[in-house]
Amino acid sequence: MSQPPNQPPQGGFGAPQDQPPTGGANPPQDPRSQGGFGAPQGVPQGASQDPRPQGTPPDTPPAPQGTPPPPAGPPQPTPPAGAPQPGYGYPQQPGPYTQPGPYGQPQQPGPYGQPGPYGYGQQQPGYGYPSQAPYPGAPGTPPPGGPGGGSKNPFKGRPALVIAAAVAGLLVVGGTVWAVTSGGDDGKKPVAKESPSQSPKESASDDPVNPGDGSGDGGEDEENLNAGRKAGEAKVLWYKSAPDAPGSGADAPGLWVTDKAAVKAAYKQLFAFDVGDGKPAWDALTFPQKICAVTPQKTADDKVVIAYMSGSSSSAKCNQLQQIDLNTGAKGWTGKVEDGALFDSAISIDLAISGDTLTVGRSMSGTGYDVSSGKKLWDKEKYGASCYPAGFAGGSKLVAVSSCGAGSDTEHDEVQELDPATGKAKWTTKIPKGWRVERAYSVDPVVIYMTNEKKKTVNVTTLKDNGDLRSQLKSDDGFAPECGFAILSRDLTGCFGAVADTDTLYLPTDEKTGANQIVAFDLATGKEKWRVKSPVDAAMMPLKMDGTNLIAYVEASYDGGGRIVSVPTTGGSHTLTKLLQNPQGTANIENGFYSKAVDYVDGRFYISTTRLTGNDEAKEKLMLAYGK
Repeated sequence: MSQPPNQPPQGGFGAPQDQPPTGGANPPQDPRSQGGFGAPQGVPQGASQDPRPQGTPPDTPPAPQGTPPPPAGPPQPTPPAGAPQPGYGYPQQPGPYTQPGPYGQPQQPGPYGQPGPYGYGQQQPGYGYPSQAPYPGAPGTPPPGGPGGGSKNPFKGRPALVIAAAVAGLLVVGGTVWAVTSGGDDGKKPVAKESPSQSPKESASDDPVNPGDGSGDGGEDEENLNAGRKAGEAKVLWYKSAPDAPGSGADAPGLWVTDKAAVKAAYKQLFAFDVGDGKPAWDALTFPQKICAVTPQKTADDKVVIAYMSGSSSSAKCNQLQQIDLNTGAKGWTGKVEDGALFDSAISIDLAISGDTLTVGRSMSGTGYDVSSGKKLWDKEKYGASCYPAGFAGGSKLVAVSSCGAGSDTEHDEVQELDPATGKAKWTTKIPKGWRVERAYSVDPVVIYMTNEKKKTVNVTTLKDNGDLRSQLKSDDGFAPECGFAILSRDLTGCFGAVADTDTLYLPTDEKTGANQIVAFDLATGKEKWRVKSPVDAAMMPLKMDGTNLIAYVEASYDGGGRIVSVPTTGGSHTLTKLLQNPQGTANIENGFYSKAVDYVDGRFYISTTRLTGNDEAKEKLMLAYGK
């Protein structure tokens, strides 16, 4: 249903008060040691299998084949005030929510006034239901990854416009629900969309490499991006245009930086650029079909695994695996991901690396492989009361989220920490009914972000090392990490801007205009410890930890380049120290990465796109590197 102008729904943390989650060892599950991967697999033949969302009962009728790919293009303009607003999977009602929360306590109006799923504390607004959103391209949904700038909401100051394909979810700010996207207009001047490759040639000795095709230094630069650089500003080390993509757009997932190379996937190719000068670190690799999944993590010896489609038809699966050495481009083992039981399809998969184990998640199960050899180690399948694995999060720990009892009165999620070597659960935590685990802000410690569709509330919970409840966030702010969207998987680790260390979680506040803040939360209590404000009228996003210092990225604004800052997290002072100031002359390019992956390594800052629009009018941006 549509909402009255300027009266979007309110809400925050809250959920029915059932029993707190309990951690405990899961019954042992015997791993299935089978043969490893062999030669590259061809396109599978025969009838296709129909995917289904996690937890769908086995007797559910098959769904239509071929989920349409996310269309590419810029976000659509906001409708005028009073126009009907598209929904996001459920009718939205205006006004505060005063119905009982998930644990029997009444909910209070405002963003964080409601009790959470574990019965105490104020809760925090956040995303929403990206995994349950309408399919990309549905009426009223703008496509992801279009050109634009910044990471703010393009629909600010308007009634809630909840959109699936470009939406990371919902944020409740001052009682108002806002759509959170990975880019858009944040009160800044419009960002020019012209490609720098169309600018006149200017000569300079420090002109960065820009071949125009993403493949290396294969042509003359068309523009000196360092012209007019001011004292104290970083230098553009190199800039890369993206390869051509189909008109429907294409994914450009991943960003990995080693001592030698910055490596980026785009459509069917994998590119590697020398970290210092941008010249090809090795010849670009081209895959038979489009890249459909990558490991966000790399191994200790700089290996990753890339998945690409088995074909180009609507029945093709994301099931072809290839290990790659990031430093040399050498191809390691190859393999094919087999479908599981009925409805357990590999049409969409997620990949994660934990220690020496690669985990491949299908729609209703997962499999562990030795990441060095491709040998199969174990299967994670249905267990307990109809619990189906729905997503995996890798890193220093391996965390699995399962959907249990779908369609029954006992429907709920469960969170487990798995032993990467065996796949056995070290502990299992039952999430109260009505709550869905959408994201893992951290796996060590485990910090999960949950939503409650019925109550239109959200919750951030931290678990102890044994799976028991540690704390829930308490705040009056709305927060806006940038998260991707997922259709058939939960993409648990697909958020930028949420960082945790042993004792603290750092989140960026959401502001309608101007500077935001980074808030540090004590994971032992869920309460705020301190906060620091962005130094300019642009969003500041937590990026990573560097010892006891938090590294943050301050996004470019219309009148200045972005910057990298360091924030001390201990002691009484949290004064920002500027590590890198990007030049004003390339602010419009930097701010034009609508959907982005970034990293700061060895004094260099890298920003890259994660989505190609397929626009043939100008060369698209792929990657930009700054340094001193």
